[in-house]
Amino acid sequence: MLTNRFLLGSIRSIAIHFHPAGSKPALNASRTTARYASVSSASPNRRKMADKLTQEERDTQLQPLLQSGWKVQNNRDAIEKEFQFKDFNQAFGFMTRVALLAEKMDHHPEWFNVYNKLQVTLSSHDVNGLSKRDIRMATFMDKNYSN
Repeated sequence: MLTNRFLLGSIRSIAIHFHPAGSKPALNASRTTARYASVSSASPNRRKMADKLTQEERDTQLQPLLQSGWKVQNNRDAIEKEFQFKDFNQAFGFMTRVALLAEKMDHHPEWFNVYNKLQVTLSSHDVNGLSKRDIRMATFMDKNYSN
C-alpha cells in the first residue's frame, strides 16, 4: 500500500499523443492534468445507424412484443410498456441490467421510475422510429423481467 501511495504521489499525469503509423508515441509526464487522445470518427467501434423497421419486420418481430404487453404509441413510432415489481430494489436491479445492455448497444431507453413501477418507451432517434435495436432491447427486458 505504501508503494502504491508513493507511485501515485510521484506521478503527476501522463499525456499520450498518437502519431501516424511508423512513428513512436511521445510521453509527456510533466503536465498537471491528464489528457487523453480522442478516437477518430472513422473508428470501427463507432455504432452505425440503425435501419427503421420495414413493414415485414413489424409484422414478424413486433408481434411477440405486442402479445407480451408492449403497445405502439399513437403519437409517434415508438413502443411502450409498464413493468411492476415487488419493491424499489427489484425495479432498480432490473434497470441496472437494462442500463448495462443500453451502454453496450449505445441505445438508451426513455424511462420513468417511481418506487416499484417502471414506464419504458423505446424508439430510435437516429431513424425517427422503431429499429431492430428497439426490438432487441424490448426482448431483453421481457426475458429479464420477473415480478
